[in-house]
Amino acid sequence: MSERHDGEREFDLRWADSAEHKEPSARARMLAARWKENPPGPVPFRADPGPVRRRRRSSRMRSRGTRRSPWISTAIVLGSVAAIIVLLGYLNFQPGY
Repeated sequence: MSERHDGEREFDLRWADSAEHKEPSARARMLAARWKENPPGPVPFRADPGPVRRRRRSSRMRSRGTRRSPWISTAIVLGSVAAIIVLLGYLNFQPGY
């Protein structure tokens, strides 16, 4: 029976797809009725980007007067991690046991 049902369903889909006139969706009908009274204005595909503003440094960065390289910060972090690993390894080292 399921084969017969699938065949009927396939026939119905082919019949529906071959229809000359297809009814629009409810949203399309609603928009068509709304736009008949008040048509929408033209909308560009993509809006032009506005002027790009440059970021300013905070007052703390300006008052310091020195510009630190990002490599210095990276070296400080990696050095701290290495020091912690060495310290933990030294604390876990128990001679004589």
